[in-house]
Amino acid sequence: MGVHSTDQLLIIGGGLMGLSVAHSLAKKGKKVIIFSRRRNEAAGFVAAGMLAPHAEGLTGQMLKLGKLSLQLQSNWVATIEKDSGLDCGLRNCGIVVPFRNFAERDKYPTAQYGELLDRNALLKEAPGLHPQWKSGIIFHQDGQIDNRRLLMRALEKACFELGVQFQEGVKVLKLINSSKGFEGVQIQNAEGKIKSIHSKEGVLCSGAWAKELLTDLPIFPVKGQMLSIQGPRNALKRVIFGPGTYLVPRQDGLIIVGATSEKNAGFDEGLTPIGQTQLQEGISSLLPKASNWPHMERWWGFRPCTPDQKPILGVSSIKGLWLATGHYRNGVLLSAITSYLLQKIICNENLNTEEKEILKTFKWDRFQ
Repeated sequence: MGVHSTDQLLIIGGGLMGLSVAHSLAKKGKKVIIFSRRRNEAAGFVAAGMLAPHAEGLTGQMLKLGKLSLQLQSNWVATIEKDSGLDCGLRNCGIVVPFRNFAERDKYPTAQYGELLDRNALLKEAPGLHPQWKSGIIFHQDGQIDNRRLLMRALEKACFELGVQFQEGVKVLKLINSSKGFEGVQIQNAEGKIKSIHSKEGVLCSGAWAKELLTDLPIFPVKGQMLSIQGPRNALKRVIFGPGTYLVPRQDGLIIVGATSEKNAGFDEGLTPIGQTQLQEGISSLLPKASNWPHMERWWGFRPCTPDQKPILGVSSIKGLWLATGHYRNGVLLSAITSYLLQKIICNENLNTEEKEILKTFKWDRFQ
């Protein structure tokens, strides 16, 4: 077993959260290395890229966290685009949430933040919407980002340009720690060789797999299946966020359809007939004309979920090891605020009262 010492900060997990945190820390001059097993199975790839704290109907501290991240989004994306030279596909397109009646619409948790629509107004925002939807809300402040095709690639390039090192195809076998705190990781590389990497600082960003390394984190996988269809350009100008299914139109006419939520699937890989049928039925229930548009791609991934469906942020039970995991359905939305907060606490920057309260709310030991 080889032993390698390093003064670099170790990022465990190379998905969207790991890349986001790595980028923010590298901007502050940290030497960063990312360990990633298979990025294509990360939650960042199974997400549709909605930036939707209002359309999701978030409440309480989650709504506050989502709104703060939404406010950071534009500048955060601009920085990534500048560092990478690549477009991230950020669009402030607005999101429409349809309802079967006015009563359902008016009691929606975030109704006060949107524009209320009757059937006629709803059709203007989403032409061809199924007749069952009688009313709706449009949240003009919500939008989307092309996470799968553009953002992830831009973050990889931005990190590379800032000197971040990547180790892909690496499995982190265990954390190395003592009474003094975090001391590194034991890894198995793509060639099967096992060695230890020593460091006094690390961030656990391994999503649905985080519990395998730190057992006091109550994180479990929720499998999601998705597909994409090709529609005519500008066939859909808004995201449609329906119950159980959403349609997210990219600028080139590609529409992302998601997503199943399979809490009992564990880490079972692959597509299932039940999941794909659910998605197809979801398309028909929202936008019937889209049922005949050609299917382009189908995929799956694993979202990291906690008992309260809220993320785990900040310090861990091990000194020197920080946490950025458990984002469940809101990883894309919360990547900006997560990387911002992690950068501040790791770099010992002053936190304001609101930031301290957020980190207290989403601390790992709230489940104890």
